[in-house]
Amino acid sequence: MAQGRQRDSRKEQQWRRWIVQWQQSGLSVRAFCTLHDLAQQSFYAWRRAIQQRDAAASTFVPVQIVPDEPSSNRFEVVLAGGRILRVPPGFDHAALRQLLAVLEEVQPC
Repeated sequence: MAQGRQRDSRKEQQWRRWIVQWQQSGLSVRAFCTLHDLAQQSFYAWRRAIQQRDAAASTFVPVQIVPDEPSSNRFEVVLAGGRILRVPPGFDHAALRQLLAVLEEVQPC
């Protein structure tokens, strides 16, 4: 498993199977390696190599960035209890006053 050698996919797949079997077995690495006649040093080296390969092979998910609307005509009101009311541009002032009054009413116990 020295650096620079070409990968042997069959060997890697076998080590992947052994690592999964070890994870499911509940045995220590030492006990599992003894049971399967594996060198602990090889087990640790392959486990590390496979983890590194899997991390390097992680994929990216495409995203689309949508610009925010200009904030000059838009704002947020933080209400009691941490509730947030987002007010869009062109809101009805009277309706907003009425909504705030209802939301801020103290509820009887």
